[in-house]
Amino acid sequence: MTFDDLQARIREASRAGRPLRITGHGSKDFYGEPPAGEPLSTLALNGVTAYEPSELYVSALAGTPLADVEALLARHQQRFAFEPPRFGGRGTVGGMVAAGLSGPSRAALGSVRDHLLGAVLINGAGELLSFGGTVMKNVAGFDVSRVLAGSLGQLGLITEVTLKVLPLPAATATLRFEFDAATALMAVNRWGGEPLPIEASAWWDGALLLRLAGAAAAVEAAARKLGGDPIPAELAAPFWTGLRDQTDEFFAGAARAVDGGARLWRLGLPSVAPALKLHGEQLIEWGGAQRWVVTPLEPAALREAAAAAGGHATLYRALDKRCGVFTPLSAPLAAIHKRLKAAFDPHGVFNPGRLYPRL
Repeated sequence: MTFDDLQARIREASRAGRPLRITGHGSKDFYGEPPAGEPLSTLALNGVTAYEPSELYVSALAGTPLADVEALLARHQQRFAFEPPRFGGRGTVGGMVAAGLSGPSRAALGSVRDHLLGAVLINGAGELLSFGGTVMKNVAGFDVSRVLAGSLGQLGLITEVTLKVLPLPAATATLRFEFDAATALMAVNRWGGEPLPIEASAWWDGALLLRLAGAAAAVEAAARKLGGDPIPAELAAPFWTGLRDQTDEFFAGAARAVDGGARLWRLGLPSVAPALKLHGEQLIEWGGAQRWVVTPLEPAALREAAAAAGGHATLYRALDKRCGVFTPLSAPLAAIHKRLKAAFDPHGVFNPGRLYPRL
């Protein structure tokens, strides 16, 4: 299917008022409100269109498997530093941007949005629009491409993206500490104010793991200073991969609990927020800024606890989403969302209700 074909189909859907559900491999259909509309696949948009290792950027069509792009980067000792989850190897580049999800290194190295340099999309009028460039200095004025990150396809059909890439670190090391949640949070926030090459952290079930990454001398010096128990690389790598791809023991247990009627929540909090006393299992990442909670607690109580700590809660996985997936917007924010939607998709064709039921 060509760009012309996609534009024609979108124009026809807009005229008919027929909703379209943008889809790739469907690996993130669980995320957000339930998908609705006639499927509009991106899988025909496949291939890397530009890659300049020396300039640290790559461009790819939206339906390109994320695994293919990462394999290409690895051959040049490079990576997507934000570590997007791959969900069994079924994710696409467009879906990665639309979902806006990042992995363990997000707190240190930035999110999908931070690494998005440019994007091409087809809007609700069937127009092909291009935003951004291949380097940050090309971005002037309102950076539209970054608005697409985490938009869940509500603003248009992403056809191509350009992303910043980074070299693989020269050295890594993983340290383990026997800490309760409160001690772990104090430690990671204290270390976060020091010049240490901490790339990722994760606390669960009485243990804090730190991943150091950077120059070999810096990693070795930090490991000596911090102490803890060093974890062999052959054991540490599967742990961080499992955490990134949400296949490790915590997420496997969460999936079983969700099947039994519990809910998996993703909390965004200030990193210095104290440990939350909530019924259920918790996993803490990003130096305390991201906290996963699997619990049967009522949604209103969970959201109140998150708000009291200065943050918000997203219903990440659940059998019943009638309580709403994302934290309700204030009136001013809701008005901004509606104006953006109307500007890009005036007929409400793309992924209706995927972020909020009436958007």
